[in-house]
Amino acid sequence: MSGKVFLIGAGPGDPELMTLRALRMLQEADVVVYDRLVSADILNLHTEGARLIPVGKAPKCHTAPQDRINEILLEEASAGHTVARLKGGDPMIFGRGSEEAAYLMAHGVAVEYAPGITAAQGASASTGVPLTHRGLATSVQYVTGHRQADKVLDLDWKRLADPDSTLVVYMGVANIGQIAMGLMTENLPGSTPVLAVGKATTPDESRMVSRLDQLATDVREAGLKAPTLFIIGKVVSLYAERPVAELLEQANG
Repeated sequence: MSGKVFLIGAGPGDPELMTLRALRMLQEADVVVYDRLVSADILNLHTEGARLIPVGKAPKCHTAPQDRINEILLEEASAGHTVARLKGGDPMIFGRGSEEAAYLMAHGVAVEYAPGITAAQGASASTGVPLTHRGLATSVQYVTGHRQADKVLDLDWKRLADPDSTLVVYMGVANIGQIAMGLMTENLPGSTPVLAVGKATTPDESRMVSRLDQLATDVREAGLKAPTLFIIGKVVSLYAERPVAELLEQANG
């Protein structure tokens, strides 16, 4: 079988945040199978003549179920094509890239990877809020706030409610009230600051600052929609419309 699949992380939206490896793979592809959150600016970097196949998913609206996406990748590779599977963020962080890779390799298709800057890192860079910071957070945890087929959100609240860690919630708009309550039930203070970042690193980026015990109300009143990322923890206290270097200087005395 001469075809192969590149699993490419497109990053959070800004084309300048793509890696050189990701760009090279995209421009080598005959076929580009891309997600809804891949920005038009990034998609336009494909080689002229490449065929584009959209397989985007939105909440409760999947234009192509995952099983069908797997089949498309296999069909194109089996036809001898070099396929770019283009995903927002990093394909191995809540991107189901490992599932697609396992399916393809089980059918004898070669798979190569290009990691991408995940949304948490993009939001951190664009807002100036660090994910870890001396004296505020010694670790960071990534979780998804959504379960497949709207199953019960069975997160380990005790582990996540660590006041010395930063918690980043992906895909959490619909369940953010439950998430906030679960954390407070395990004694994470209601005063814990939260930064919500929508469409991080893109021209349409939006930001909202709240606190854990007001978060559900603030999200509802602000009308936040996916994709929105939530950064929860003491590091959010560093957020301000000032250069991050100035903030760090202030924090370090």
